[in-house]
Amino acid sequence: MTQLPVKTLYATDFALWIEQTVKSLKSQDYSNVDWENLIEEIEGLGRRDRRELESRLTTLFEHALKRNYVNLTECYGGWEATISRTQQELSRILRDSPSLSNYFLTICDECYQNAQKNMSKEYETKFPDDCPFPNDVETLLNHSFWCC
Repeated sequence: MTQLPVKTLYATDFALWIEQTVKSLKSQDYSNVDWENLIEEIEGLGRRDRRELESRLTTLFEHALKRNYVNLTECYGGWEATISRTQQELSRILRDSPSLSNYFLTICDECYQNAQKNMSKEYETKFPDDCPFPNDVETLLNHSFWCC
């Protein structure tokens, strides 16, 4: 079997491209590294982590809004479980990439606005225009912030 050029491999068999790229990097065979696509993939990882953080934070705010402003006591347990699970997931993301804490703070308001818009479509409840929840990472991720 003839070996495909590394750039062709990227387009035809991504898993094999990864395997070959790792092998080349480990053996310091830099001439056989598809640098252009490798750089693109690494940049993509950073974007993926940011999108994941945004998605999870929006979910946290959505369930916190429901728990605090929607009077459906039979749903409280599920919403509280989702809040706790989402806090844990966000904590893991920030544990693995602590530098995302600054990004976390810059997107809090946008994520809250998205959550508020989503919940306003789903429930006939007036939700606060401004985020009523803690805006520091430690409190937001480690404490229950609903009343009663």
